[in-house]
Amino acid sequence: MDTRQVAQPQRLRIAQILPALESGGVERGTLEVARELAMQGHRSYVISAGGRLVEQLQQDGSMHVTMPVKNKSPLTFLTVPKLRHWLLENPVDILHARSRLPAWIAWFALRGMPADKRPHFVTTCHGAHSVNRYSAIMSRGERVIAVSEFIRGYLIDNYGLNEKAIALIPRGLDSKEFPFGYRPTDDWMDAWQNTYPQLKDVPVLTLAGRLTRLKGHEAFIRLIATLNNSGNKVYGLIVGGEDPKRLAYARETRELAASLAGENIIFTGMRADIRDIYAVSDIVYSLSSKPESFGRTVLEAIKLGRPVIGYDHGGVSEILRATFPQGLVAPQDADCLLKNTREILREKPVLEPTTQFDLHDTLEKTVRLYKEICSYPNDR
Repeated sequence: MDTRQVAQPQRLRIAQILPALESGGVERGTLEVARELAMQGHRSYVISAGGRLVEQLQQDGSMHVTMPVKNKSPLTFLTVPKLRHWLLENPVDILHARSRLPAWIAWFALRGMPADKRPHFVTTCHGAHSVNRYSAIMSRGERVIAVSEFIRGYLIDNYGLNEKAIALIPRGLDSKEFPFGYRPTDDWMDAWQNTYPQLKDVPVLTLAGRLTRLKGHEAFIRLIATLNNSGNKVYGLIVGGEDPKRLAYARETRELAASLAGENIIFTGMRADIRDIYAVSDIVYSLSSKPESFGRTVLEAIKLGRPVIGYDHGGVSEILRATFPQGLVAPQDADCLLKNTREILREKPVLEPTTQFDLHDTLEKTVRLYKEICSYPNDR
């Protein structure tokens, strides 16, 4: 009789910490990892100031710990002893920081703990922050997750990080959420055509993103104006809400659109049905003047099978090079932007389904990294 013991699966105890759980890419990624951990039978905590996504987090099997780690104020650092106490009462294997202020709070909490009780410290660098001492905390994890090659280079160039300390784990999308070839329901189409009857049988070009200066609205408006003035009738959709802190910019953008493109630019405001809007768009654009760390808008449209035109920098460049390279244009090159748009409208390229940048790969690599880190000696 074989009396050898069968090795039991490694059960992880992971706590992720971020400012709040309201909305956004960082929050979405946190919930995706938490759900995967819970599904695999691991113990998953998320520490934040709370928000509307807490209920979903808990329904997915994770535990939420409410702490004031959101406001950029010296008083927020009074949370350090509270977090340290919680970690001593609830031992975890890894404390994973996803934003700068919570990362600092986590760092100071860990410094005051006995080495043999201190969890491993992991960070994810989600963006190319201003290079300074405050941002440097995101480079101090035992392992630092970079969400793109662009962010990986940012960490090496600006903080001298050893390549072995960086785990490149590109962000991914759930193909079930953005299925290739998706078409809106008849009810949605009826409502859409009733709201925007002028879009019927006319090319629709879409730029999604909140009304902030970095998103490239001016370049998009000028593109739409040039196309229409040269005999290519198109409509441009600007999908996104106004930033309360930048209302002057929103007003300036609307005035520019009215003066250059008139009725051929439509501001839809914030919409919850972006998947449907992408699906009825002939081209989706990403024209941010500043390189984006990832480029979720681009990937969402590509996954659906829609052509995308984007500036050749940052994470957008990485996604398009891998999935639709003909959509790349040099940043701020209006002539190239116009040329590519005309070519795509004329040729109507058919995209193939892609398995690249899939959420399953992102989650698999993240959990694998957690397990690898947990094999390190806990004596820092």
